[in-house]
Amino acid sequence: MKLPVKETKKITEDLVKLLGVDAEVDVQDQKESLSVSLDSEKYKGLLIGYRGETLNAIQSFVAMALKNKTGEWYRVAVNVGDWREKQEDYLKSLALSALSRARATNEPQPLYNLNASQRRTIHLYLSSEKDVETESFGEGKERYLIVRLKK
Repeated sequence: MKLPVKETKKITEDLVKLLGVDAEVDVQDQKESLSVSLDSEKYKGLLIGYRGETLNAIQSFVAMALKNKTGEWYRVAVNVGDWREKQEDYLKSLALSALSRARATNEPQPLYNLNASQRRTIHLYLSSEKDVETESFGEGKERYLIVRLKK
């Protein structure tokens, strides 16, 4: 299936322009998803936002606008520099730290202040560990993740 690279680039460029941000937009077809890279030294922090919230909002907007334009849903990943890769490395480090504490203390280890995507990353990362399980609890902003040894 050919992904709508040109449409995605136009939507993203228009959005960035409306935001008043000078950024270079590059879109790559990743076979099953579209990878959007925003390059702007001056506005990097603004595009990422607090804990990636602005970047996630841009990603959601581009995906929804693309759905409106094409009638199809496409997986869209928007990144500024290597922020998402650094975030994933941080989450893996956080997961390994909780795993080590759980093994050392035999106590469940809670991880707070994670959004749904971050919790999912940790769930998936630790799923290969045979002696550990993860589970999310709570509602909305109070939702958190527990890393614990299997019984």
